[in-house]
Amino acid sequence: MTETALDRAHAAMEAATEDGAARLAFYHCLADTQLFLLLTEEPEGDHLTPRTFELEDAVYALAFDDEARLAGFTGGHAPYAVLPGRTLAGMLAARGAGLGLNLDAAPSSILLPPEALSWLAETLGQGGGDEAGAQIETVSAPEGVPQALLTALDAKLARAEGLASHACLAGARYAGGASGHVLMFMGAAPGTEPALTRAVSEALTFSGIDAGALDVGFAEVGGPLAQRIERVGLRFDLPQATAALQRAAPGSDPSRPPKLR
Repeated sequence: MTETALDRAHAAMEAATEDGAARLAFYHCLADTQLFLLLTEEPEGDHLTPRTFELEDAVYALAFDDEARLAGFTGGHAPYAVLPGRTLAGMLAARGAGLGLNLDAAPSSILLPPEALSWLAETLGQGGGDEAGAQIETVSAPEGVPQALLTALDAKLARAEGLASHACLAGARYAGGASGHVLMFMGAAPGTEPALTRAVSEALTFSGIDAGALDVGFAEVGGPLAQRIERVGLRFDLPQATAALQRAAPGSDPSRPPKLR
């Protein structure tokens, strides 16, 4: 059986039950993972009917992080929908339901109660990683940035395909005397600024870092500000866009989440 990112995150959490960072990393991974939600019937448009079970006065849906794991659980073909973990968490939280993840199918088998999904949905909806609005006067090499945040940013930006050319992390002093760190995105595609700001926000949140510790900015590739920051900053390359994605499956368009029945 192939080990998945969720398996690794779950194992790290189980090996350090008192480590809040490991627990945050697991939920971060869950939010970013494509999950196969088991259904009672084939999807009808944007309407989904999850297969559920009751346990201790709560209803649980069933999902897996691999199609083969779902097939192994059901013993053959079964209807399902593919949803990002963040979307599924929000949908189930709104219904007061929990999630049975990889049950009897993987080392990462776990029951996530309704309160865990409510926390995750609420956390994903919080702000953070403020967009830099003041004029940057001087830039410098980043100093004292926690490794947990660097790791989270690297992982998050590696999934931001086609949203920008690259990003640089640097120290910044603003007009008026304020100082801090800024993550400057170079060549952001039109309209992607909110998604990139949200990605940084989540990296901060799930790293356990104060959201005020990092600003987000945008600059033109090759522009004066970009050149200044690139000389001293820590660079993150974003994957470039490949073929256009087909968005026919329920839940594949984050602006139009499906509805549970």
